Amino acid sequence: MLIVSAAIAVAAGLILSAGLTPLSQRLARRVGMLDAPTSRKNHAAPTPLLGGGPILLAVLAPISAALAFAAATAHDPPGWLPTELAVHLPGILARTPMVIGIGAGAVALHILGLIDDRRGLPVWVKLLGQFIVAAGVVVFADVRVLTIAGPAVSIAATVVWLVVITNAFNFLDNMDGLSVGTAAICAAALLAAAAQMGQLFVATWLCVLLGALLGYLPFNFPPARTFMGDAGSLVIGYLLGVLACLTTYVAPGASLSLAAMLVPMVLMAVPLYDMVSVIVLRVQDGRSVFVGDRRHFSHRLVRRGMTPRSAVLTIYLCTVGTAIGASLLPHTDTIGAVLVAGQTVLILSIIALLEWGGSSAGAAADGNGPCRRDHDTSHAHAD
Repeated sequence: MLIVSAAIAVAAGLILSAGLTPLSQRLARRVGMLDAPTSRKNHAAPTPLLGGGPILLAVLAPISAALAFAAATAHDPPGWLPTELAVHLPGILARTPMVIGIGAGAVALHILGLIDDRRGLPVWVKLLGQFIVAAGVVVFADVRVLTIAGPAVSIAATVVWLVVITNAFNFLDNMDGLSVGTAAICAAALLAAAAQMGQLFVATWLCVLLGALLGYLPFNFPPARTFMGDAGSLVIGYLLGVLACLTTYVAPGASLSLAAMLVPMVLMAVPLYDMVSVIVLRVQDGRSVFVGDRRHFSHRLVRRGMTPRSAVLTIYLCTVGTAIGASLLPHTDTIGAVLVAGQTVLILSIIALLEWGGSSAGAAADGNGPCRRDHDTSHAHAD
């Protein structure tokens, strides 16, 4: 029955996202939220820029419905509800403050992204907003990592993690279908980990998020018919960061291990690699870290001869490779954890060889040519 429930949760997110996205396209055209083609962008016509809304609604609506159902039936479950689900109703109800906190953070980031997509915001305003949201969800929703290190270290580490992952997927939103597809792979891997540990609450969030991402992906896969903007990429990065914190990677009663601590970092290795490599390149050239350019992983692969679609699929495969390694970590010892970490480094090294092998593409190619700006934390309108 739990498998059926998981399938229903995925389907709910998928149907809502797929059904709402065409409506968001019409709304975007009506209110003028369109990403116009320029010399820096590779789409030919003005493209709707409200795709983040359907993703957010497709996640929050089923979660809110489940919470409302738990509130109404926790003390007197209906007879038709299987016992294996009914026993979880009080626990779901007890998580109400956490659900509200996580949902409020997602809405706040969505609004922040919408404003930036429409008008453009200073970098410091966007970063400040992200830190405020991260701190709020840590303090008021009790989302924490490294709790054994003490409250101060745990709070600081969690806030930094959430801001970094939020921006990693925001940076990755630089080519059609890239950020949302990579996020779907990461969500699926986290779902497998949560399901193995019997975490119904986290698994439900991940099921709905996975469905929402899969429902939106066909509209955004190259060539994209809609973009989600910062209003979408900030939200999916934030939700993945939060759910990675809430997922348990060790069996009940077991102590925290090196393997468990490595799971989120190995899983998110590709988005983190893209963000770090771009930052290094921009710093080396004396450019602002947050001004978009064509120095991303995906762009570098295209300059090596791949089509945009092939580059996106290559990054998907790399993410699957690191996700498989991450899924093995909870079941291995320290030596196994070191081997998986080494495998991840090798995958990233292969990526680097694909990007940089052969003759140099030249620094000038990074900033010129018909390619859309990325999102980063600067003002941009394309995925």
